[in-house]
Amino acid sequence: MSRVLVLGGSRSGKSAHAEQLLAGRDDVVYLATSRRDAADAEWTARIAAHRARRPAGWTTLESTAPSELVRGGSVLVDSITTWIAALMDETGVWDETDPGALDRLARRCDALVDNWVMTPAHVVAVSDEVGLGVVPETRAGRLFRDTLGTVNQRLAATSDEVWFVVAGLPQRLR
Repeated sequence: MSRVLVLGGSRSGKSAHAEQLLAGRDDVVYLATSRRDAADAEWTARIAAHRARRPAGWTTLESTAPSELVRGGSVLVDSITTWIAALMDETGVWDETDPGALDRLARRCDALVDNWVMTPAHVVAVSDEVGLGVVPETRAGRLFRDTLGTVNQRLAATSDEVWFVVAGLPQRLR
């Protein structure tokens, strides 16, 4: 069992590096956390490109249920970023009039981190480092950045390895 977090900016090469960390393993479950949108051809093409890179023996599971982390073998989570976006959608935090939404989001993020810590699997997770840019202009942008940044910190604190990928160059932080 080990936990590896791979951070980087958009198009930094972090997913390819995470996949390389699991090269040669046949027991990989690829936990795909993004939501498909048939109306978004570009996003559909990105998903197809990710699928095409995966070895034939890997199993793909599309889910945002934190309990999916608790399994044996090897798990590649791609990505924490899209997982947090999905949790934000599912908990209704975009509706500023729902007083319980932020609490629901916090509980779902806690569940994600708890399952990360408890998993007996060798797990590698990919996440965007969104704290290097400007402060987002909107409440929604700040809420997303802050939530993802906090979850990334919590995952990194309990990881055996943490990598940062810049321009396709992986740097081990821990």
